[in-house]
Amino acid sequence: MARDDAGRGAPTRRAFTKYGGTVALGGLLAGCTGGDGADPDSSAPDATGSESTATGSTDDGSAESQTADDADGSYAASISPVGEVTFESPPETVFTRLTHHADMAFALGRGDGVTALHAPDYYDGLWNQYVERLPGVTLDWSGLYSSWEPDKEKLYELDSDVHLADPAWVTQLEGWDREDIDEIGEHVSPWFGNSLSDRHQEPAEGWADGYRYYGLWEQFEIVAEAFQERERYEALAAVREDLLATIDERLPPEAERPTAIMIAAADIEQIYAYTLSNPGFLTSHTRPLGPRDAFEGDVESGTVVDFETILEADPDVILYLGGMEPGTDMAGRRAAFEEDPVGSQVTAVQNDRIHPQGARYQGPILNLFQLEMTAKQLYPDEFGSWPRYESGPYPEIPEGERLFDRQRVADAINGAL
Repeated sequence: MARDDAGRGAPTRRAFTKYGGTVALGGLLAGCTGGDGADPDSSAPDATGSESTATGSTDDGSAESQTADDADGSYAASISPVGEVTFESPPETVFTRLTHHADMAFALGRGDGVTALHAPDYYDGLWNQYVERLPGVTLDWSGLYSSWEPDKEKLYELDSDVHLADPAWVTQLEGWDREDIDEIGEHVSPWFGNSLSDRHQEPAEGWADGYRYYGLWEQFEIVAEAFQERERYEALAAVREDLLATIDERLPPEAERPTAIMIAAADIEQIYAYTLSNPGFLTSHTRPLGPRDAFEGDVESGTVVDFETILEADPDVILYLGGMEPGTDMAGRRAAFEEDPVGSQVTAVQNDRIHPQGARYQGPILNLFQLEMTAKQLYPDEFGSWPRYESGPYPEIPEGERLFDRQRVADAINGAL
């Protein structure tokens, strides 16, 4: 049952949030109303706005803020657009809206503490396709509150220790404004997240001044500071650095790389195309691999395309977004191309190079797997072949052909450091 108004008289004891050096008691930042209800990883276009130039853009690298212990045991962490947050103790229960944040909580040993996320049953199934290959690691997000359009009263009921979500995006939703953000931050727990770094989306007026874009792992480091989980972060970051070094060492020259496109289509009659190298963490698993864009920049991310458009681009490889989801019929989706008089002429179709992908809203754990799988899908001669996937969990890659150590990842998640 949601708390009544009497329960909102005093700020939360978990943390207090500072903006520009002052405690936020209201009117912290202006937002905008209105939003798009599109599923960020479905066959629908990107949820909000279009590609834009970064405001304070950064590459993957060191975190913006380090925590600082106070005499009473409290500590501070800072993230854009929230500002500085002082925590009394590390959060245990975590509200999330998008899965890049849920994956971060999971990676930091808080998977069981996630109280909400977008489409929990769908993403529980998808993430577990990968978790299957991490020894001794389990994940269960099924049945959680679905938070794509969160209800403020529900946030009181969930009573999470932190809201790992971007208030600049939440205030684009109907029924949310800056006063609501302040209220939850004061009386439940602080906000601490950044989502417009997904595609370097333009923040709404009132949020844009100083809004900073982060790389996926850069934001993960900042979140790790907020959770006081530096060791877990460093262990996982070391795995990623080794993986990227392997990729850099074996990556063929640009002229020898295949052309590729990424698509999503719940209904083959409506195919959405997504870019592979634009700024933002949605391409954090394809950008390091540098495939050539078969559309040559002529198709914007989220554009609806048909078989004729795909044939004109004639990609060597087609990456099929959502193909690893348990309910997806990859065999049927390949057959739709193979049986079409136009689609069957595409080079990727003729060479059996339509490969499944997971989700663009990826956190660190999914990112490691997707870097490995996409490397194999694009460059089998350099990184080992990717099995012809139709259903089931992430394929069991022979140990000698794996691009990262599953046990190291599992140990970090389980805290065996």
